[in-house]
Amino acid sequence: MRELQLKKLVRNNYAKIAIKKGSCCGNTAVADDISKSVGYSENELNTIPEGANLGLGCGNPVALASLKEGETVLDLGSGAGIDCFLAAERVGKNGKVIGVDMTHEMIEKARENAEKGSYDNVEFRLGEIENLPAADNSVDVVISNCVINLVPDKRKAFQEAFRVLRPGGRLMISDIVLLKKLPDAIKASVEAYIGCVSGAILKSEYLETIKAAGFDNIKIINETVFPIEFLNNDPIARAIIEDIKIPTEEVKETASSVVSIKVLAVKRGV
Repeated sequence: MRELQLKKLVRNNYAKIAIKKGSCCGNTAVADDISKSVGYSENELNTIPEGANLGLGCGNPVALASLKEGETVLDLGSGAGIDCFLAAERVGKNGKVIGVDMTHEMIEKARENAEKGSYDNVEFRLGEIENLPAADNSVDVVISNCVINLVPDKRKAFQEAFRVLRPGGRLMISDIVLLKKLPDAIKASVEAYIGCVSGAILKSEYLETIKAAGFDNIKIINETVFPIEFLNNDPIARAIIEDIKIPTEEVKETASSVVSIKVLAVKRGV
């Protein structure tokens, strides 16, 4: 029951973000600043359709995925399409990019953006990443950006990523993990789950879950402390801090235990 409740709340929250003009923060400039701080270049942000960047990421998986001409890419939790559009430029007309998102409103927004940008090699599918609408062994690369932390069943999400990848295929994930357990007040907050915080798990558990799904050559490419200014810009996070009345020192301590990691893994070829 709790899993269904969390999914419903996450879906409803991101539906609201999709419907709003601008970004998660209500300001496109802020969204661009956030994206630049986690690895997107000015040029990349200038090439995508207006409205594709909502400032929801914690990294730039496309930049680290070494995409090649003609490859098929699947984006878990594609949102308004930013990473799909950047990937589309890398794989070219002979390649294909599939974005999967569980929110109707996000899918509609992404499709509108694809039409605005005339992206013929990108399609968006409605679905959950624990049950991907894609065939076995059908894609070369799976990417995801700050989404799996929101999924209650992370084990199933990575199993599905493994299933759809071709032998030799690559997984490139940017996500939020913990260096130590969160305070109970935050962990118990459903709103914090939506804000990417309490849905995160320990880094060691996260990597073990990827390994258990069958992946090999699992490497952390980059790891940085999740910037506390993200919490300041996120209206959900601000509301949590105010409602729970978390002391300032505890907020800082919590922020220092939340990190953004970029993980690369491979599905062994047969």
